[in-house]
Amino acid sequence: MKQVYEGKAKILYETEDPGFLIMHFKDDATAFNGKKFAIIKDKGRLNKEITTITFGWLEKAGIDTHFVRDISQNEILVRKVKIIPLEVVVRNVVAGSLSKRMGLKKGEKLKFPIVEFYYKSDELDDPMLNEYHIRVFDIADEETIEKMKEIAFCVNDLLKKKFEQAGILLVDFKIEFGKDENGKLILADEVTPDGTRLWDMKTGEVLDKDRFRFDLGDLIEGYEKILERIRCVS
Repeated sequence: MKQVYEGKAKILYETEDPGFLIMHFKDDATAFNGKKFAIIKDKGRLNKEITTITFGWLEKAGIDTHFVRDISQNEILVRKVKIIPLEVVVRNVVAGSLSKRMGLKKGEKLKFPIVEFYYKSDELDDPMLNEYHIRVFDIADEETIEKMKEIAFCVNDLLKKKFEQAGILLVDFKIEFGKDENGKLILADEVTPDGTRLWDMKTGEVLDKDRFRFDLGDLIEGYEKILERIRCVS
């Protein structure tokens, strides 16, 4: 298979059908834009299984994603899309960079969810953008921006309910979007603990990649707890 893209945590390969790609989840763990790195056995498998479940929830709710089907231990089949170079972040609880920027206490619940945009550029450390930047630099037009926000809030509503059923608090998450060959906007990339902050609702235990970022515990143990719980959520 010909490799067409490699990121920090995934590799995309061509298939015999030009409209589809194979997404391979790597065991690589990175933080702080690659400044911290490790290879952790089973991380890719767990992320693949978690994203299969979360994308299944979204598809069942009528949210279009690039996910097609599960094909192997570390791989899924996805529709080929042209990725919009933006990370769309939805926040429900103060954590991470929001806590630093605003001087707020970690764990404080927000009055309502907020959406932030970040330009996908490792060289620039993924700077935060507002909607004027996005439009003036032709990253996306106004209609696409509004549609991304609309879908992001829908995704947030659904994921909050699903994770809550599993006893998990959805703190914040990152998603990405792409357009298919007809120009239709669809959810792409992944929904995994690599880009989603997930805390135990009763104990506050961190279950996501912050365990690796800040040495808060074994990464695999956290991911396995997430997977075990969400498997029971229909």
